[in-house]
Amino acid sequence: MIKEQQKVAIINSGKEYFRSTIIPNHLKNLKKLQLSSFNINPFLINYLAAFLCGNTDPESLAKALVYPRILGTSLNTSFGQNIQVFISQLQEVVGGASGIDGIDIEFVDALDGRRKYCQCKAGPQTINKDDIATILGHFKYLMNKSRLDRMGLQFDDLIVGVLYGETENLSAFYKAIDSHYPVMCGAVFWERLTGDRNFYNRLAKAFGEVVEEDGIDGSALILEKVNEIANEIRLKGGL
Repeated sequence: MIKEQQKVAIINSGKEYFRSTIIPNHLKNLKKLQLSSFNINPFLINYLAAFLCGNTDPESLAKALVYPRILGTSLNTSFGQNIQVFISQLQEVVGGASGIDGIDIEFVDALDGRRKYCQCKAGPQTINKDDIATILGHFKYLMNKSRLDRMGLQFDDLIVGVLYGETENLSAFYKAIDSHYPVMCGAVFWERLTGDRNFYNRLAKAFGEVVEEDGIDGSALILEKVNEIANEIRLKGGL
């Protein structure tokens, strides 16, 4: 079972992942936004501005454009695209990269005591149809190798670990894999890795602490960008 110092190391590596990768990309995406960055539906944007702010002033229109992009779409994309950075850091904490093709980390399951061979994925919707055959192919190869080398592997020793999300929200592609090998999602995965039922929440909270620790005033930065785009809307004469 992973010791408390290793849990702290995972949390610290997660914070460093946000500091070195997620936050810089997030700020870069915010800074480069301009009116031409958006594919605007004039019917919807005026409705959304009125729904959000009660009017369709340029500032309200700008908020309806900027808020969803910078608080949702761009950040989710960045997290998924760069998740291998965090997985690499996780490998170091639990003992290094597996060395087996298609396996990201190996660890002793804190609940059943068996060694798990795990391929890590970001979230419950982050694989596509082609990934099914790839993952199953890697696992099938390892199972065949196990028989030849008498490793004593069981099917539930090969898992997909989904770093965040809820089991009930797994996509159909994950469910197809789960019919052959276990897919452990969010809190379930982290408990198996650490033995701590609350570790998933500890880790999620730690990511939010980075903003305060680093003194980042996101609200001021967003307001500055909203004002810039509002001025673009004024110059254009509206949307």
